[in-house]
Amino acid sequence: MTFERIVDDGRLWAVRYDGKEINCFEELFGHWYDMQWLRDFFQNNISDLESFFHISNVYDAVLGTIDEASRLECLMLDLNPESNLDNLFRHLENSRFSQMLLSREKAKGDGSRKHPSWLRIYAIKMEPGVYVVTGGAIKLTATMAERPHTLMELNRLEMVRNYFIDNNVFDKDGLNDFLENVNRKINSLIKGGLVVLRVRVNKKLANVHAINKREKSIFVFNSFFVC
Repeated sequence: MTFERIVDDGRLWAVRYDGKEINCFEELFGHWYDMQWLRDFFQNNISDLESFFHISNVYDAVLGTIDEASRLECLMLDLNPESNLDNLFRHLENSRFSQMLLSREKAKGDGSRKHPSWLRIYAIKMEPGVYVVTGGAIKLTATMAERPHTLMELNRLEMVRNYFIDNNVFDKDGLNDFLENVNRKINSLIKGGLVVLRVRVNKKLANVHAINKREKSIFVFNSFFVC
């Protein structure tokens, strides 16, 4: 997995999972703005929509989601120096009131007059005001474990959290140090006789494909180019 800055001041990041062309933040809102994707989702989950939200009109659910997603994205990307992501995110566990290291967090949309929000953005809190988004979902049930798509997001939260712990990344400075160390390793490999075959840039990150001239072996490295 790799990591991308969503805003330049480093308060919001997102994971780009292996095999993905874009990070999970972009992918998430791409789905939430896609009428066909939303229609398919609500049709496939119509029983949950009716049972938990008492809504049977898929068209209304689609339009409401697009409208709400737009407002939520604006709040997430607010570049005002006084804006604070801590005002958007809450503990994933409703029963937890204390802070914890690399805590699992969620942000919700604002819903509508007819129903509460079903939009969720999930993230790891690195430090006050700094978050790494791991994914998101349209949550129509009481708990994340009840449906495969929300259970997957729960597993992703834990996977990314464990990845940070395994690599001794516990705050924003630790993440920046980790990315700089990866860049140094790449430069060392290139200087040591590796010829770069292809660099596929996705914003500030890239996958580097290289070949060792002496051993003629292919080498693939997930890198973190941070400008």
